[in-house]
Amino acid sequence: MSSRLVNVYSCFEGLSIDRIVLPDVFLSPIRIDILKFVHQNMSKNKRQPYAVSSNAGTNSSARSWGTGRAVSRVPRVPGSGTHRSGQGAITNMCRGGRIFGPTTVWRKWHHKINKNQRRQALMTAIASSGLVSLILARGHNIKEVPEIPLVLESSIEVHSKSKTGKKILEKLGAYSEILDKKKK
Repeated sequence: MSSRLVNVYSCFEGLSIDRIVLPDVFLSPIRIDILKFVHQNMSKNKRQPYAVSSNAGTNSSARSWGTGRAVSRVPRVPGSGTHRSGQGAITNMCRGGRIFGPTTVWRKWHHKINKNQRRQALMTAIASSGLVSLILARGHNIKEVPEIPLVLESSIEVHSKSKTGKKILEKLGAYSEILDKKKK
């Protein structure tokens, strides 16, 4: 496999100061199916359990009238002299009854994801960030960016202020893209 060289850019001049070999992770196969699967299951791990009350819809003294009255065997509210008496209750098809298959807090909310699948998804994401066609397909405007992937010198780690970060991005032509995405 031939090694591809990429330029290393200076933080403040915006000029190429060195060339390095592109890491192999940028050449790994792009598996969108694994990426979607891992993302979908990892997003489930942020959920909090919820459920309806265990006795919701069943707080009624309703009992079935049985057969022989030409009505269904749904539990009915006892009594007379009120609209509620004789109405169906408790079952899921009745007004004010419980829901079908009530939600429970012991449902399987979180999903374990295999370590190799997580690694494969991460490699896919990194490899996708190095392909110009995929970046453009996502709607990013990278006309002014000198090269993809954009590699900066390690002295950028010294800077901790947003103002200097903004200057660096402006010098490299990437700041206008950030502003465009912020507006949307």
